[in-house]
Amino acid sequence: MPRQVFFYDQPERFVAGTVGQPGSRAFYLQASARGRITSVLLEKAQVAALAERVDEVLDEALRRSSGSVAIPAVAPTELLDSAPLDLPLEQEFRVGTMALAWDSVDERLVVEAQAVIEDAEEEEAALFDDEDENGPDMLRVRLTGAMARVFAKRALDLVAAGRRPCPFCNLPLDPEGHLCPRANGYRR
Repeated sequence: MPRQVFFYDQPERFVAGTVGQPGSRAFYLQASARGRITSVLLEKAQVAALAERVDEVLDEALRRSSGSVAIPAVAPTELLDSAPLDLPLEQEFRVGTMALAWDSVDERLVVEAQAVIEDAEEEEAALFDDEDENGPDMLRVRLTGAMARVFAKRALDLVAAGRRPCPFCNLPLDPEGHLCPRANGYRR
């Protein structure tokens, strides 16, 4: 069966979201633009790793450009998206491999999520053959620095949502610690 590549260049929306209650939630990445919606299923740990890595790649791109790239240091509040996943929620595939890259020419973050491949040999070959028309399905999204920061913030908040909230600010408590904005500091 030919490979499907779901491509979004600066989508109207790119978010991580869940369906279900904490403890039994299903995690999704969802991209949408011009009435088209693509949703892919992934694990909670994959969402967390992707969000953390997005922030790291953006920080590195900002550092390497000596601040000349249009990447905000934190997610712009006016772009924050707390709406639920768009419907209909139809899973295209389950994510296996993910990749990130900073396109310094267009100043865009490229996020790729490939479908799970059951055969280990096939999966290794697919990682090195981006042009294979019989390879795994893929979601490819190109985001501005601001959109990428907003994605990372929402995804990290989503992963933390099943945790007990802080009694002062009501933000989820992180296992590594919590800097309460009401006390002294902020939470990233």
